[in-house]
Amino acid sequence: MKMENMVGDRFKERPSDCVVDSHAYMVRGGYMKSVANGIFSSYPVLKRITRKIEQILREEMDAADGQEVQFPVVMPASLWQESGRYASIGKEMVRFTDRNQSPLVLGMTHEEAAVQLVRDYGQSYAKYPFMIYQIQTKFRDEARPRAGLIRVREFTMKDAYSFHTSQADLESYYARMHKAYERIYERVGLPQVVSVASDSGMMGGSVSHEFMLLTPVGEDSIAVCQNCDYRANVETAECILPSRAQREAEALTSVHTPNIHTIEEICAFLHSDQRDSCKAVVYQSNADDRYIVLFLRGDLEVNEAKLTKFLGFDVHPALITEESGLTPGYIGPVGLPKNCTVLYDRSLQGTNNLSCGANQEEYHYTGLCMTRDVGNVEYHDFAKAQEGCLCPHCGKPTIQVSRGIEVGNIFQLGTKYTQSMGMTFIDAEGHTQYPIMGCYGIGVGRLAAAICEAHHDDYGPIWPMSVAPWQVHLCAVRADHAEVKAYADALYQTLQDNGVEVLYDDRAVRAGVMFSDADLLGVPLRVIVSPRNVEQNIVEVVSRDKRLSCTLDMPCAAEGIQKLLAAWE
Repeated sequence: MKMENMVGDRFKERPSDCVVDSHAYMVRGGYMKSVANGIFSSYPVLKRITRKIEQILREEMDAADGQEVQFPVVMPASLWQESGRYASIGKEMVRFTDRNQSPLVLGMTHEEAAVQLVRDYGQSYAKYPFMIYQIQTKFRDEARPRAGLIRVREFTMKDAYSFHTSQADLESYYARMHKAYERIYERVGLPQVVSVASDSGMMGGSVSHEFMLLTPVGEDSIAVCQNCDYRANVETAECILPSRAQREAEALTSVHTPNIHTIEEICAFLHSDQRDSCKAVVYQSNADDRYIVLFLRGDLEVNEAKLTKFLGFDVHPALITEESGLTPGYIGPVGLPKNCTVLYDRSLQGTNNLSCGANQEEYHYTGLCMTRDVGNVEYHDFAKAQEGCLCPHCGKPTIQVSRGIEVGNIFQLGTKYTQSMGMTFIDAEGHTQYPIMGCYGIGVGRLAAAICEAHHDDYGPIWPMSVAPWQVHLCAVRADHAEVKAYADALYQTLQDNGVEVLYDDRAVRAGVMFSDADLLGVPLRVIVSPRNVEQNIVEVVSRDKRLSCTLDMPCAAEGIQKLLAAWE
């Protein structure tokens, strides 16, 4: 490829709407262009990168006995009605009707399509196990697309679905796919990706893992133990607090607290620690708007994933009306109205001398003792894990919360989809059974962005060789110089003839512009032909990461470059 012919421009200024480096470099470097919010077109540079990522994915899926298929982007609503997700998924899924008024959906994931494809095929136990996968465009109407390719609405994903006759067989294959994912991340240049326990969310199932690239720009929070190998998404991480010394119980006392509504305000008013307060957070059921009041220690935050999993239905922050009987800003567990569901976080279990709302305008209580004043209630884990929590594995107060980009996920789905969609097989004893499923996803564009986040400097991306758009960036400085042009043309042709992927820049631009563009394109190996080099009968070879810098004699430069590529780690 010659630079002068390559579609896409590069520019110096960082776009104001790019909040992460990968987004900024991909826009500046002519990798992609925004079409709409969260929707991008790819220029040739990005397409070459994602094509290499897809090839690695195909190789690893094929090695795991996967068979590539392709599902439609547009599906009849009836498939999703069979599984029950047509009604349960919200605005993220695009629903529409065709000219015949038949209801359709845009595929945001393809579990239903996978079951529909193989439910006639998989009627005998002899057909199992098997795995099918695709690399396909999907659309998910994200409420807040951000950070370029990290969170988009339209995206390309590798999604795979395995089918098994037993839970043990699924677990064995799940472990195999976990190792395949580890190989994928190592091959694309992200060996630092970690696996964390996660919440299954809309996918369903009992066991799931996310693969996270730990980075400050990540949108997910990960609880990581500094003492052992425990890692979990904060949506699922247990919040286990260090024990506190027992205190002599004080009397429950009503205190006048005018114009005070928040935990921060009441603790400042009482000169007390937020850990010595009981906070109320109120939700309503999405289905019928009934109120759910959750009490937890004042310094903690509610983990809504834990809450909805416990309740079994979705909720939203409450709009508290006068008819509810609740007193906003003054809600507490003593004297609470009976017309709502009340839950207690285990951070309150066995605690005393707390401040809390008195369920009366402008009044709070001090001296709340949960056992004495609230009684024998159940406590559950509803709080987000935070710094200093006890590790569920080793028991030490060594939990830290880090940020991460999710670059893949795997799920043990069980029979959620096969049972709801009527997929069965006859086992060896002649009994009818539901196949057990696993599912395994990797977003291609997001993975490219994550690689860029992990491998860049102040000047642009530093692409690993395995996914780089080209292997060699040949720069002919002063291409108007006859000897430079003749030699660079010949070297370009020789390298191409020998199967080397070369980007050739022989434009009539200043060396500074040429090298600035090369930095933005991030090709691993840069070869420089210049009048001074020609005079010395050498070419310069430097790596984009600055770890390699050498010269090669002009007559054997092509051979030397190929040797460097062959030895590349």
